[in-house]
Amino acid sequence: MPAPAPSSPAPFARVQDWFRGHRGLVDAVLALVLWVFLTFVTAVSSLDGREAAWLVVVSTIQLGPLAWRRTRPDVSFGIIAAGHLLQLLVASDPLPSNISALMSAYAVAAYSRHRRVRQVALVAATVAGPLAIIDWDGYEDTPLTALVFSALMYSGLALVCWLWGDLTRKRRELVSRLQEQNDALRRDRDQRARLAAQDERTRIAREMHDIVAHSLSVVVVQADGAAYTANHSVDFDREHAHRALTTIGTTAREALAETRRLVGVLRTAEDEGGDPTDLVYTPTETLADLPDLVDRIAATGIDVTLDQRVDPSAVPRETGLAAYRIVQESLTNVIKHAGPRPRVRVLVEAGPQLRVEVRDDGRGAAADDDGNGHGIIGMRERAASVGGTMTAGPARGGGYVVAATLPFDHEVAR
Repeated sequence: MPAPAPSSPAPFARVQDWFRGHRGLVDAVLALVLWVFLTFVTAVSSLDGREAAWLVVVSTIQLGPLAWRRTRPDVSFGIIAAGHLLQLLVASDPLPSNISALMSAYAVAAYSRHRRVRQVALVAATVAGPLAIIDWDGYEDTPLTALVFSALMYSGLALVCWLWGDLTRKRRELVSRLQEQNDALRRDRDQRARLAAQDERTRIAREMHDIVAHSLSVVVVQADGAAYTANHSVDFDREHAHRALTTIGTTAREALAETRRLVGVLRTAEDEGGDPTDLVYTPTETLADLPDLVDRIAATGIDVTLDQRVDPSAVPRETGLAAYRIVQESLTNVIKHAGPRPRVRVLVEAGPQLRVEVRDDGRGAAADDDGNGHGIIGMRERAASVGGTMTAGPARGGGYVVAATLPFDHEVAR
């Protein structure tokens, strides 16, 4: 029985998404809770009612803007800073609401888009400790070393919060840039893959047209000649032969016209250095050309052997061409990526389908890939063009293997 699937983190992810999508509401609730609790503590701890009223006002100015600390960090920081300056005038002791200074230092460094505002917040965090020591009455008779230590501690707390926020912002910007680069690379990869596939399809279309056009051109000539002979011969049923051969010629012409209409890409004599208005119908490579291909590859210093267990003449031309191109591209990849002096075995055998395998003992999964090639895409398009399949990947025990299975319905000679 299959193992049970691991529990999905979807509920936690949904909670995170909800908090990210409702930042204003979350910050407002936090600011309200802090204001209720800390302002109550401030009012209760004050003995003078008038002083308590001023302290409540100062606490409100310091805590209220926390509701905008992420959505409008610049405004929030400015109001909170003004609240602490007001505290220097109306209070001589620390307040519970001073925690807003640390939260604001983090928020403005993490979320502000203005560099100057972040720099002002850094300066404010630096001078916060000395100003607090000068203003608060509890440090009047404190030794100088204790004053310096206390000032450094208060400023250090604010600076740590600011630096934490600054690192958070830089990390978020870095992740955003990397995501943009990944998206751009992904789009570029997909576009190059589409272009490579389209180029291969265009090449396939031209070669298919050449094959069919060459064959049909021969059929048309032979059928027309036979029809002419039948009309002028007295040795057999000329009427029957005439109808049969005329049908062959008509069908061949219609097939040729349909091929031209569907493919839409004709190779002209310009490709061969001649008149671009003349069509050239030349057969392309088949399985019979594999020995020559293997010999050319062997001449480069690669130990390559061919094990061909099929009669090339019994293989349909389209299937043979697809097999030839797959072997050709596989051997090209061996030259590029397999490393020094690899051994390669090319197997072509027939059964219910034509099987093509190119296996080497090179670098395999450790091979370098410059990312500029589309050979596997082209081979896959080749196989798909004749209704087959193709796989490629590192082989067990090292090396690399390309295997293709192509439709092969004809009777073959083994």
